[in-house]
Amino acid sequence: MTMKTRVTALVVLAAAIAAVTAAAAQKVIESNTSTRSRDVIFVPTRTPVAEAMMSLANVTKDDVVYDLGCGDGALVIAAAKRGARAVGVDIDPERIAEATERVRMAGVEARVTLIRGDIFDPAITIGDASVVTLYLLQSLNERLAPRLKSELKPGSRVVSHAFSMGEQWPAEKTVQVEETSVYLWTIR
Repeated sequence: MTMKTRVTALVVLAAAIAAVTAAAAQKVIESNTSTRSRDVIFVPTRTPVAEAMMSLANVTKDDVVYDLGCGDGALVIAAAKRGARAVGVDIDPERIAEATERVRMAGVEARVTLIRGDIFDPAITIGDASVVTLYLLQSLNERLAPRLKSELKPGSRVVSHAFSMGEQWPAEKTVQVEETSVYLWTIR
């Protein structure tokens, strides 16, 4: 075998190993949730807002971050870049496909799991989350509040882009980022 043939064989082998590793690292789960229309329109989270959400929730490598309604994956990517394990849930197969590609392009697929499913489906458990991120409407946040309070462990943080939980559960802290409010709650 010539040197050129060996080098070519090694390059092909390395590419095959990389492809298998990437495929194994990227986890996309299809839940049994039936497909239905979305509750909100998709609006991407801008990078400065995503970073502010991670900072406000004090996300570290020790966290498990769930993004309920993950859209294009901006928040799971921001969490994974901080070393956290991240799980994104979205009902829209197109958003999951987009998030899968964006996670791959960001190089964080080993730290991210994506679930195509309904955030209100009790079969999709969130109890291992130490941080939950949201970019939903206030009415949906309010609908999720009882579940967050009952399933998350004390000390878990919830951070929301633009929408509060209403008067029944006031935020502990609110910051402004590019004229957008970001809210924080801690489970007691």
